[in-house]
Amino acid sequence: MIRLLKISTFCVLSVGVLASCHKGGSKSTWNKKDGKSDVTGWHYNDKNQGGYYVAKAKDVKTGPGLVFVQGGTFTMGSSEEDVMGDWNNIPRRITVNSFFIDKTEVANVHYREYIHWIENVFSDPQYQAVVDGAKPDTLVWRSQLAYNEPYVEYYFRHPSYNYYPVVGVTWRQAHDFCIWRTDRVNEIALVGAGYQNKNLIKQEMNGGGQDNFNTKSYLMGEYEGVPGKPKKNPLKDAQGRPRTQVSFEDGILFPDYRLPTEAEWEYAALGLVSENPAPRKSEKKRGEELIANKQIYAWKNDGYDNLRATKKGAMQGAMLANFKRGNGDYMGTAGGLNDRSAIPASVTSFFPNGFGIYNMSGNVSEWVSDVYRPTTGLEESDINPYRGNIFTQVDKSGGEGNLRDSLGRIKMIPENDSTLSDRRNYQRAYAIDYLDGDSASRAYYGYGTTTLISDQSRVVKGGSWLDLPYWLSPGTRRFMEEYESSSTIGFRCAMTHYGAPEGESTKIKTGNFFPKRRQKR
Repeated sequence: MIRLLKISTFCVLSVGVLASCHKGGSKSTWNKKDGKSDVTGWHYNDKNQGGYYVAKAKDVKTGPGLVFVQGGTFTMGSSEEDVMGDWNNIPRRITVNSFFIDKTEVANVHYREYIHWIENVFSDPQYQAVVDGAKPDTLVWRSQLAYNEPYVEYYFRHPSYNYYPVVGVTWRQAHDFCIWRTDRVNEIALVGAGYQNKNLIKQEMNGGGQDNFNTKSYLMGEYEGVPGKPKKNPLKDAQGRPRTQVSFEDGILFPDYRLPTEAEWEYAALGLVSENPAPRKSEKKRGEELIANKQIYAWKNDGYDNLRATKKGAMQGAMLANFKRGNGDYMGTAGGLNDRSAIPASVTSFFPNGFGIYNMSGNVSEWVSDVYRPTTGLEESDINPYRGNIFTQVDKSGGEGNLRDSLGRIKMIPENDSTLSDRRNYQRAYAIDYLDGDSASRAYYGYGTTTLISDQSRVVKGGSWLDLPYWLSPGTRRFMEEYESSSTIGFRCAMTHYGAPEGESTKIKTGNFFPKRRQKR
């Protein structure tokens, strides 16, 4: 579930920072000369005029492990003949806003770092279920008619497999990993900037339990930690005094790491940026409407798609992905191995796509955040489509100062439907089954009776080391229950990008800006 409450709160609080109230189409609210509001005339960051602190507008920084993916429009869905007869990936044109996504799949060493943190912070016996619940299921390697016991014992923990993709992880475990990663990245960001004391980390790792850093708890004032003393502190309160409590509007903290939506994942996998001209040096070079042919796999279309490198050179003929060529053929013959991997391979192996992302076709399939429905594409929004929302609010039943659960996270509950009756954009907090079983969709899901699809069925994308080429196409999709795991399924994280869709590095603002002159009457 994407935590929309935090995103919505950020959007409201950031109006003074990121919104542009243009005069003549070019002057923004932030006046660089004197920091004066265009709408009130009051000065920002002035204790004598209210002390309203405004951080200079800037794009979100790229978080550890992520790459920036510039959004755009594309045809989502099938790119090959539907040989499986699923009819669950009908092509449709959508737009995805810019976002960040992991360059590689999450590896064993990364997930073991997570387990190490869990085992130390929640070392008290009362948390044993938390520790056990975070560990991957290594028994996914077991087979009744194959000798895979060495993988059961060693694949996750042996150093030889450090940078192989973690498998045996359920959707729920992958979702929790994203929350943990958000908190660790933001915690070290605050420590590095001097707003939290470095001893904080040692305290947490010594059995901190509930009292561990959580981003939302920190922002809501439910967690103080150990405030630091930054050498250069531009943050001030209304009276102009230095403050060490950071807010999201200060631009120091990162947004949430999360599982990518199916649309984001598929868009990133296609790497369509490589089909456009080189990044423009002027406004005369544009990349609009140049995506004419849908490529089959995650690499640039050089006239035809292939699973082998086609350009002349030392790598010509080399396999571009880790997959199963046919029955019993996982890596070729001795003395001439083709993909050099019988099982998953290193997360940085094989050919990256146009965005520089590895293994979006093959190696391991990947969890995405969406709940599976075979006909969702016909109903979803045509911008940032997603099925799986449960709109929540903070549980304040325990009163202020008691909003955290036993893991240190803010307790959330679904919004009350009775309070949504006057809303025009949604009327129910539980939106996972929206349009299921009504006269408009004519779709009914009786899990275990008439179908294997339920509200816990999550989409799986990408194809794996155990799959034939058909499943390597970004448009193909399968599903598994969110509490199940497999030796063929891993995951990678994503992050929402705020600011100009072309990214901070381009120095191009949102929208087009024209000279200050009126249109002729």
